[in-house]
Formats: sequence, C-alpha cells, structure tokens
Amino acid sequence: VQLVESGGGSVQAGGSLTLSCAALRVRYIEYNMAWYRQMPGKEREAVAAIYTTDAKTYYSDAVKGRFTISQDSIDNTLYLQMNSLKPEDTAIYYCVARDDGSCSLTPGWTYRGQGTQVTVS
Repeated sequence: VQLVESGGGSVQAGGSLTLSCAALRVRYIEYNMAWYRQMPGKEREAVAAIYTTDAKTYYSDAVKGRFTISQDSIDNTLYLQMNSLKPEDTAIYYCVARDDGSCSLTPGWTYRGQGTQVTVS
C-alpha cells in the first residue's frame, strides 16, 4: 500500500486548504481511510475517518464543523477540505489506511503516507 499526500502549504488564519491522498496499488474499497495530524511536540492525533464502502464519517471535536473528509473511490483518492483554519491546526497531516474492517478515531491504522505540512499563521 502506498499513500501519497499533497496539498499542504501555508495559509492565513481563517483560510482554507484541501489535502489529497492518492492510494496506489490497492483495491480502495478494501481499506478504510483517515487523516491524522502531528503538531510540533505533541502526539499524533486522529482528525477524520471514513468508511470507504458507505462514506460514513467521523470527526474529532477539534475539527468538527470545519473539516470535511471525502473520497473519490473511482480514482482511489481521499480528501480533507479544511476551512476556517486556525494557528492550532498547524501540523504535519498524514493519510492513513487499515484493512481490518474497522474505522474510528482510535489507534490501529496500519498504513501511513509520508505526510504534508500545513502551516496556519
């Protein structure tokens, strides 16, 4: 499984960014997908997750109402639309996947991309 993130960058507070994650060499619907982030000096935390079969989603309280996780299961691509960004959203964002049928904001995600930096000032 290869996960390749893109779309990170620098933005002012209140702005928006969209992250993408291309899932390569996989049968996409056999995996559930999520976005994690790691802020400087802190543990990695779950942001949003999605069941690829029915698009049921989960969000952390920190991003609920501001971020939207979505997918294009034809192109094997996961997205994270981030609106109303805050400086505390500054982090490296990782695309993660698992193939055990579970999907939640708890640990257990098996595969991870290289990450993309998001900086909000």
